Amino acid sequence: METLNVIGAGRVGRTLAHLLQRHQVFAVQAVLNGTSDSARAAVAFIGAGEAAEALAAMAPADVWMITTPDRRIAVECEKLAASGRLRPGDAVFHCSGALASSELASAAAAGARVASVHPLKTFAAPADAIRTFAGTPCVAEGDPAALDVLLPAFERIGARVLAIDRAQKTLYHAACVIVSNDLVALLEAGLRCFQKAGIAREAASQMIEPIVRETVDNVFRSGTVQALTGPVARGDDLVVARHLEALTASDAQITAIYRALAGVAVELAREKGSAADEALARIEALLGW
Repeated sequence: METLNVIGAGRVGRTLAHLLQRHQVFAVQAVLNGTSDSARAAVAFIGAGEAAEALAAMAPADVWMITTPDRRIAVECEKLAASGRLRPGDAVFHCSGALASSELASAAAAGARVASVHPLKTFAAPADAIRTFAGTPCVAEGDPAALDVLLPAFERIGARVLAIDRAQKTLYHAACVIVSNDLVALLEAGLRCFQKAGIAREAASQMIEPIVRETVDNVFRSGTVQALTGPVARGDDLVVARHLEALTASDAQITAIYRALAGVAVELAREKGSAADEALARIEALLGW
C-alpha cells in the first residue's frame, strides 16, 4: 500500500486522511499540523500515523496531501520541496477549491507529480463528513500522472470525481460559496428581518424551516425557473415597491441583497413566462436595473 503524509490536518485533512486510511487506499504515515497537540489530536481522529514535530521529522512518502489554509499552500509546498523529503515521482496534492495545482510549482520543479482535488462538501463536523462522504463530488485537475493515482483513490472512498479546467477554478469556487456559504448568510438576513418585524429569532427559525426545505426540494426536482414563486414571479410590482420601502427604512445592507437577488428573479420570471413583460420592466425600474 502506498504511504501518505499529511501537512495541515484541519477538518478537511483529517476527514480525508481517515477515509483514505479506513478504506485501505493509503497508509497514513506522518501528520504535521500547526502545533504538536493538534497533530496528535489529528492522528487520534484519523486512527493511524504519527504526529510529526516538524517537516524534518517526516519520512518520505509516496503521496503528500497539503490541506493547510489556502494562503499557506504554496509556502508549505516550498518548504517540502526544499526539505529533501520529496522524491522525484512522488504525488503532491492540495484540496483548495479556489487555487489551482500551479500553487505546487515548487514540488513540480523538484520532480513531483502535482494536482488538486476539491471535495464539494461542508466539513463543519468531520465525524459527520466521514459518515456522509459517499457520493461527494470532487473536482480535480493537475498532472495526468498524479491524477492516475488520486482519482482511483478518491473513487474508492466514495467520491464522484469530475475534471475541471484549472483556469476556471476560482470561478468554480465562487459558485460553491454562493450556493453554500452565501445561502447561510441569506438565511441570516431573512432571520434579521423577522426579528425587526417583531418575531423572535427562535420562532422565526422554526417558521422558515419547512418553506426553505420545500423551496430547495423544488429547485432540485423542477429547476430554478419552475421553482420560482412570489411577487416577482407574478409580476407584482406594487408588492416589490412596498418591500423596498420597508427594507430601505430598516437595513441598507439587506436592501442591497434584496435588489440584487430580485434582479436575478426577474430573469427567471421572464424565462418562466409567469408575468407580463410590462410588469417585469416596472420591477426592474424599481430595482435600478
